[in-house]
Amino acid sequence: MSARLVMKMQVAAAMATTPDVLHLTLVHPRRPELPSWTAGAHLDLRLPDGRVRQYSLCGDPADRTRYEIAIKREEAGRGGSTWVHGNLSVGSVADVSAPRNNFPLAPDGRRHILVAGGIGVTPLLAMARTLAAEGADFALHVCARSATHAPLLADVRAICGDRLQGWFADEGRRLDPTHLCDFTVDTHVYACGPRRLTDAVQYALDAQGWPPEQVHVEHFAPLSDETFKPEPFEARIASTGTLLHVPADRSLLDILREHGVSQPASCELGVCGACECGYRDGTVIHRDTVLSVGKRKNRMTPCVSRAEGSVILDL
Repeated sequence: MSARLVMKMQVAAAMATTPDVLHLTLVHPRRPELPSWTAGAHLDLRLPDGRVRQYSLCGDPADRTRYEIAIKREEAGRGGSTWVHGNLSVGSVADVSAPRNNFPLAPDGRRHILVAGGIGVTPLLAMARTLAAEGADFALHVCARSATHAPLLADVRAICGDRLQGWFADEGRRLDPTHLCDFTVDTHVYACGPRRLTDAVQYALDAQGWPPEQVHVEHFAPLSDETFKPEPFEARIASTGTLLHVPADRSLLDILREHGVSQPASCELGVCGACECGYRDGTVIHRDTVLSVGKRKNRMTPCVSRAEGSVILDL
């Protein structure tokens, strides 16, 4: 995996779509056409202090003149959203990566059910734009405290029409994932938003016998498990035979770097997939929130994931 292009982009528009969500339109000052992307993709926003944050693209993938993102101000977050809200306005310049997609539409899907919780609507709006343009069979469920607190709702309504279902707590309407849709072999479900929502969707569909490869989830936050205690393990690089010892208090990504193995990385929290690499053998303890069940059979994220005893890396 090669490093992504980083561009200095200008804020062409900045609009509050809810009291705490800022909708930004980014353009390149010299390039009329930006790197292409597909629905579900995200970009990296690089902050002045070196921190990197990932934000889903919510615009139209067919429009390569601009990137659109919407960012919720999280006072208790890691600081990225508060910096954006306080510093990015029309005319501001931001360092932005070319997009990457860890949450794509299933190419074999014939029916698509999209479930958004709050700001989780961003990648799903891009999906809705693509599906509507293709005349595909889809529905979008939006969950929020109220219509006022539902980000990008005007755009969602314009794109989806009667394919939109709004579930607003102040109206006494809450989504019941057990009644989301009937199973068919060509139906795919996509959920993005707070973990309580995505977990509820996954649990309900799993209980109904849905195959995991037809249920797609994207998380914003790293995996939190206070009971997890990392143990040391060994990692062998298959191509060179090099054996690496990974102590309990360090990541495999750190050790790879220490031994001169260049591995792309971004969030280093297991939520972006930038450092994803292959493995051939071993029992991997997956600690990321980005890899699908299918990918986890031979891919891992060395920034947070570990192994039981040993693992053979395919780099």
